[in-house]
Amino acid sequence: MAIITISREMGSGGIPIAHKVAEKLGYRLIDGETIMEAAEAYGLSPEAVEQADEKPPHFVDTLDSQQSLDLHLIELIILEAALKGNVVIYGRGGQDLLEGIRSVLRTRIIAPFEDRVERWSEREWLDPDRARYLVRKSDQQRAGFIKYYFDRDWEDSVHYDLTINTQRLSEEMAVKVICDSVKDENLESIKASGKKVLSDLILRKRVEIAILSAEDIDAYLLEIGVEDGVVTLSGQVHSNVEKSAAETQARSVEGTSDLQNNIGVVEYRTNPSDH
Repeated sequence: MAIITISREMGSGGIPIAHKVAEKLGYRLIDGETIMEAAEAYGLSPEAVEQADEKPPHFVDTLDSQQSLDLHLIELIILEAALKGNVVIYGRGGQDLLEGIRSVLRTRIIAPFEDRVERWSEREWLDPDRARYLVRKSDQQRAGFIKYYFDRDWEDSVHYDLTINTQRLSEEMAVKVICDSVKDENLESIKASGKKVLSDLILRKRVEIAILSAEDIDAYLLEIGVEDGVVTLSGQVHSNVEKSAAETQARSVEGTSDLQNNIGVVEYRTNPSDH
């Protein structure tokens, strides 16, 4: 069950590197196009994917609720593809989404800002100032996406196994380094343990989707954990009705072997003047 994640900066050359790594290893590439192709089967429209894919929140409650649900569905697409193994996950916070799976090779493709601007300008036939604006906006958007949804600094190198600067290394060498690294004996020896963790991640994602889909549950402060198929609900809701509804939704998800409901109920405070 080999899995490679590739985080990239716009204009760093990550796109051709990801394609060539997948081609050389015979792996399936999970990218924006793959997600679009799978979207309909998961109840996602192309517009929903476009609005949620690698985007930070709108900070408008109604829009954020739908975007959060759509993002969880996109993540489920990625996780279920990863379970099949031999995949290259391009972007989408893959290195964070697969947290706890030690057999994943987490890579990052970077280059100096002005080099990336020049590449993007040439690739898209853009004025350099326009390319500079788009590259900077992309950096801010992706950094915001990772920070908001995974609470992590996008550039923190400790979360990657390989960081490749394409100003220094050629595209061919970058591909070779990644392909050689995924065969490292340290990764090979722990592949089996990753499958169980990934199965639990998928079940957690399905439970999250089930609860987010319920209109009568305010899931903002809920937390969901899964271990060996046992679902644990914690956090808080505003009524026993919500607590019961959350448990019902979680139990309805295929794969849930047992459930512990530790949700606390904190009722809305009422203003004495209302009585």
